[in-house]
Amino acid sequence: MEDERIDLPGGNETILLVDDNDAVWDVLIESLQELGYSVLLAENGLDTVEIYRNNPDEIDLVILDMIMPKQGGHSTFFELKSIDPDVRVLLISGYVSEEEVADLLKQGAKGFLPKPCRIGRLAKELRRVFDEKS
Repeated sequence: MEDERIDLPGGNETILLVDDNDAVWDVLIESLQELGYSVLLAENGLDTVEIYRNNPDEIDLVILDMIMPKQGGHSTFFELKSIDPDVRVLLISGYVSEEEVADLLKQGAKGFLPKPCRIGRLAKELRRVFDEKS
């Protein structure tokens, strides 16, 4: 598996990973760190907003799960946008309506990946988002 990652695009940006599933954290954090990224973790939308509010200039992208306890991805997205209209958010979810995803993409989310997602696809999507002109 390590050989597959040699050709994957990486970076040195800081990513705030938002997910309530610890099995997902372990795999994604390790994979993202192997690609060179710094990773912060939030377990729910409320934590996400607090972490982003306290570190807006240090977080380059938020990978936001749509379905979480306490506060879901939809309302979290809009709170992040109110803190920073230019926040970069990549949506991920295994269970979410196409309408909800389409709404957030129209409102400025940078993309959507269904779960489970292969690390190669995630790596390429991250570089696409980071490299596009703001």
